[in-house]
Amino acid sequence: MNDQHTLREEIVAQARRLTITGLSQGTSGNLSARHADGFLITPSGMPYEALTPADIVQVDLLGRYAHRLRPSSEWRFHRDIYAARPDAAAVVHAHPPYATALAMCRRSIPAAHYMIAVGGGDSIRCADYHTYGTQELSDAVLQALDGRLACLMANHGMLAVGNSLAQAMWRAVEVETLARQYALALQIGTPALLTDGEVTQVLQKFATYGLMSPKPDA
Repeated sequence: MNDQHTLREEIVAQARRLTITGLSQGTSGNLSARHADGFLITPSGMPYEALTPADIVQVDLLGRYAHRLRPSSEWRFHRDIYAARPDAAAVVHAHPPYATALAMCRRSIPAAHYMIAVGGGDSIRCADYHTYGTQELSDAVLQALDGRLACLMANHGMLAVGNSLAQAMWRAVEVETLARQYALALQIGTPALLTDGEVTQVLQKFATYGLMSPKPDA
């Protein structure tokens, strides 16, 4: 079994976990993994439970593909992340309830909990709104990801990168957990935020936090 087939199988397995974990529903969301001179990505409009390894679409960094299925309509920001971020080996994009609710309010997640470090900084920014599948949205996502490993997407959803599909999925789940906790805290009052120094200490500890380090090259 070659490496590409193994990676295709992993994409299918992780795509099905999007529904199991509650990160996405139906055909919403998409995920990809860097491969060769491009990436492998879930196809457009196919239910995850129906996916097979053969359905995963290979796309090069010019956006070209030769497959009976079309790649996800969001292929542009996957391509642009891989082109701009050598640390990114996988991308997970999803529409989980709490992260999406904050994104609908165009709110970033601040340092209200030490696990903000999963995003690689002192906040998880919310990218500006643009129509899905457009270059403008991809540009906004890249800006929100500058120095970060995850972001929200205004009126849309969230995105996480990782040094593997497993890490990107782990990060996506953690971002949704943070979003849920922050939303609940807002109902109680005004969350107290960690100081810059406190966040820096946590980021330093995360640099050696096992396989799930927020620094993919750690």
